[in-house]
Amino acid sequence: MRVALFSGNYNYTLDGANKALNRLVDHLERVEGAQVRVYSPTSPTPAFEPKGELISVPSVTIPTRRDYRLAVGLPAHIRRNVEDFAPDVIHLSAPDLLGQGALKLARRLGVPAVASLHTLFETYLDYYALGWLRPVVEARLNAFYASCDLVMVPSQLIADRLSVAGLEGRLRLWARGVDGELFNPARRDLAWRRSRGFADDETVIVFFGRLVMEKGLGVFAEALDWISAARERVRVLVIGDGPARAWMEERMPDAVFTGFLTGADLARALASADVMLNPSKTETFGNVTLEAMAAGLAIVGADEPYHHVLLRQGRTGLLVASTDAEAYARAVLELIDNQDARRAMGRAAREASAAYQWSQVLSGVAEVYQEAMTLQLTRSLAGGLAGEPTSHRLNQRVDPVDRGVERGLPGPFGAVRKQPDA
Repeated sequence: MRVALFSGNYNYTLDGANKALNRLVDHLERVEGAQVRVYSPTSPTPAFEPKGELISVPSVTIPTRRDYRLAVGLPAHIRRNVEDFAPDVIHLSAPDLLGQGALKLARRLGVPAVASLHTLFETYLDYYALGWLRPVVEARLNAFYASCDLVMVPSQLIADRLSVAGLEGRLRLWARGVDGELFNPARRDLAWRRSRGFADDETVIVFFGRLVMEKGLGVFAEALDWISAARERVRVLVIGDGPARAWMEERMPDAVFTGFLTGADLARALASADVMLNPSKTETFGNVTLEAMAAGLAIVGADEPYHHVLLRQGRTGLLVASTDAEAYARAVLELIDNQDARRAMGRAAREASAAYQWSQVLSGVAEVYQEAMTLQLTRSLAGGLAGEPTSHRLNQRVDPVDRGVERGLPGPFGAVRKQPDA
């Protein structure tokens, strides 16, 4: 099986989505015996070494977010490269210009197109005073996903909220996994805590993720204001980096910032905290929450669909209204004051994380690819039997991408319509 994977950010900046994609490519090549070629913008200073064969595509820096790059489309030389590779399936991980060009190419080549949803892009607009653009963005997203053969979503709750025209029966689940040996309570290290200036009797609240405002940094800082006013022996650990780091350092001058960490360094830092506070409402799955669960931390998180999948209220975490800083503070204070309950919650979270095994999750993606290839073959045979050229039938499927806006497709998170289980 040959897979062409298109990504808006495969390795130039570290985030949860590209960590999952790199793990997927490694699994496909090592376990499934697939050949994978990845097409993505690149940087002279990548965040990490990529898995698989990476082909750089032309891109420009995004003026308001210089840590990210935007592919300018699918130029002719990249199209020829894809054609020479002759993929059996094309995987689209972002609905950007590169993904849209790759989708059209898939239709021209008669290759099935499988999309994966990693980010709720439309929710980002409110953080940049662009909420007025949301209907236009949603319409474009609708058109893109409605044009794909299958769409992989991270949870059934997200699937249940999708109501994109033409997606009935096409939604498939692709959850995420966690390395329970790496992320483990046994990696808690008092010596490391002390080296970072934390006293043994201090409660360490961790923020873990990219430092961008849409991760709820404002609410996090406000919540810590409430907590610090109520308790003295509380400190903040920030694991991650990003364009809002300077803002956060100024806003929380007593916090300890580690920058980006990976591997054993990340696992040790995470396990050495006491409570994770995750106020983000823009996630589709919550990779960082799952890793914190495996590390044995008690979680206080946003009452959002991705946390409903991972956490059980009062048992493995505490969920509060996404933008209510005082409610976050009350929940954290409850865990600070009751260490037995906090430790029991961390143990329960660790146990719950064991259900998310990467090997099963990633093999499921390969099964979705095979299903898409079978569907494509069935369509091709049906077209041939009907006397209609297959290429004509496939080219017709480009229509939603080109004219999705004027067709007025419904919003991607509008009325709930239950999808069949994958």
